[in-house]
Amino acid sequence: MKDYKIKINGNEYNVQIDPGEDNKLDVFVDGKVFHVELDKPVAAPKQFAPKAATISAPSVAAPTTAAAAAPSGASGEKVVSPLPGVILDIAVKEGDTVKRGDKVCILEAMKMENVIEATADGVIKEIKVKKSDSVLEGDVIAVIG
Repeated sequence: MKDYKIKINGNEYNVQIDPGEDNKLDVFVDGKVFHVELDKPVAAPKQFAPKAATISAPSVAAPTTAAAAAPSGASGEKVVSPLPGVILDIAVKEGDTVKRGDKVCILEAMKMENVIEATADGVIKEIKVKKSDSVLEGDVIAVIG
């Protein structure tokens, strides 16, 4: 198990990461355990041990599973989460035409609902999240082509 001191949105947390098996990790944030499932198996503990300045951990207020945003192979404008939270509703589906500023989804963060808007005009090529997923700041929510 590796120990880290990290800052998320100005708040400092003590984090321990236990590699577990294959693509599953146990992440302890200030004594609370989060069971995290990655999109790929972890090859060795050294591979998943990020530097203290770049570590991402689930928000303490978030449910127990963090949505790992896989890098998109599709080119296009990415709609990303501006802060950690939980997806409450998705207002679009793949193939929908959107204009910049149209509602893509609703994200609950810090007990407030935030409308996440399209960042460009185009067609929704890919939706990377589903309702009730936990996302971190910078996670890709959708790709607009």
